[in-house]
Amino acid sequence: MPSPVAKISLAGVWRSFAGEAGGAISVLEGIDLEVPEGAFVCLVGPSGCGKSTLLNIVAGFLPASRGEVRIDGEPVRRPHPRRLFIFQESSVFPWLTVAENIGFGLTGSAAERREIVDRYVERMGLQGFAAAYPRQLSGGMKQRVELARALACRPDVLFMDEPFGALDFLTRLRLRAELIELWQRERPTVLFVTHDVDEALQLADCVVVLSPRPASIRRLVAIAPPRPRDPDAAAYLELRDLVLGLLGVDRLGHDAAASGGIARPGSPPPPRPRVRPR
Repeated sequence: MPSPVAKISLAGVWRSFAGEAGGAISVLEGIDLEVPEGAFVCLVGPSGCGKSTLLNIVAGFLPASRGEVRIDGEPVRRPHPRRLFIFQESSVFPWLTVAENIGFGLTGSAAERREIVDRYVERMGLQGFAAAYPRQLSGGMKQRVELARALACRPDVLFMDEPFGALDFLTRLRLRAELIELWQRERPTVLFVTHDVDEALQLADCVVVLSPRPASIRRLVAIAPPRPRDPDAAAYLELRDLVLGLLGVDRLGHDAAASGGIARPGSPPPPRPRVRPR
């Protein structure tokens, strides 16, 4: 049975796909995880290991081949309007203005919807662009619109699949800070897929490190330093070395096994998000 404190619970989740030669290609093997309500959890792992597949299963877009996903104690069978997904490629509606995109899906009176839209236009720094169309916006501004549209609906769970991956470095830094500020105010439960270790360390309460495909959970790494996090602090660098070591590289990108490894003893214990006991 899932833990009563878990918002999201994964029990023995496997996923395989049919291969070209008729055999099965295993992508996920035995994923057991519990995520408490209001947590910000990042999934990292080697390219192609199955991070996005796992996120799509938890969101209800893909079924698990074996095992079960529960949210609020109920099995996940399909997507849910209170659990929203933000993709890497912007999915704002090109035929709607910024304000219309943010207000898409809102209920209530016209005055109530307008008040919510105005609030998120301001919170996301989109003042002066409410009447603009996506073609008139930069990539970073489109992602702000998408984030505002999701948060305006007050989701219980927010799934984010490398949403800042296509943006330039400075825009990513700004959007990370804005995302954390909004998350601290709204407190949805967040599952965030990224290939960027520093992004995970800046954002997450807990980093779930996945193995190469077929992916299993290699380790859960608690990120204790308070936000905003200093990337030059000793505690931060130790966590960075730990996660990189679990991914098989050192901080220069060399093979960790060849350099003796860099995962150190005394690293943080597993946090409340945890691998479920079998």
